[in-house]
Amino acid sequence: MNNLSLFISAAVIWGSTWLMITFQLGEVAPLVSVIYRFLIASLILFIFCLITQRKFNFSYLDHLFILLQGLLLFGFNYWLTYLAITKINSALAAILSTSIVYFNVIFARFFLKDKIRTEVIAGASIGIIGVILIFLPELKFTDNQTETWDGIWLLIFGSIFASLGNIVSAKTQRRKIPVVQANALGMSYAAILLAIIATIDGASFNFEFTFSYIASLFYLALFGSVLAFGAFLTLIGKIGPDKAGYVTLVYPVIAMFLSTFFEHFNWTTETGIGLIAILAGNYIAMGKYRNTGIYKSWKKRRQATPENGP
Repeated sequence: MNNLSLFISAAVIWGSTWLMITFQLGEVAPLVSVIYRFLIASLILFIFCLITQRKFNFSYLDHLFILLQGLLLFGFNYWLTYLAITKINSALAAILSTSIVYFNVIFARFFLKDKIRTEVIAGASIGIIGVILIFLPELKFTDNQTETWDGIWLLIFGSIFASLGNIVSAKTQRRKIPVVQANALGMSYAAILLAIIATIDGASFNFEFTFSYIASLFYLALFGSVLAFGAFLTLIGKIGPDKAGYVTLVYPVIAMFLSTFFEHFNWTTETGIGLIAILAGNYIAMGKYRNTGIYKSWKKRRQATPENGP
């Protein structure tokens, strides 16, 4: 798949998963639902690896990186995300998670020594302004601001864990560890360690035998975990965590449309302006502005003008 296909696949699937997560919240504890999700996802990936005869010849250091990626990206990130969605609706949760864009830029510079690209910062800034415009009206009229802020902080810390997981994934790919095998092991490691935490905490490993819970669980495992993460982490390996992270500024748009029909998300003037800002920020962050006639004309004039004058 090319970069655009990977980008669209991750954005569209993750845009729908925010709504699906709401069907996971009920009789089963959020932490236990996360464990079920990634146990199923890892099993699917292991079966795929077995059928396609993919090997797992990794060093102890490789396994350490995969373990770290699993805990950060699949474990703690989703545990906090599920908890947050018990406090705020899925569209707002998806919007808040876009803070990962900045975290990716900062952490990629600090841990991977990647260059900070001006266009990514500029595009992300415009996109974040759009996020604020969209989120502000809902925050202003909420009935329980204490619970809302609890959800906000849970999402922010979840985004930090996710961003660090993205950086570790970039590192594993630079070590030539295939994405599919890394995800299979990482998801299983995360599920096992979260199960240990849940057991120590006294959580009940019950199950909700309803169509909505089972269907959403398998959707999240197959599409939201196996396919979306496969596409997104492959994209990270190709274009870097900073640009790939912009997927998180696109999928809230899809989440908002779904939330409009299923959760009565209210569109306002700020929502429309914010949506335009997100799309414009994406256009800039991905460097697409370079293909416009205005930019090409400006660049041509700049190159033709002597820097130091006559």
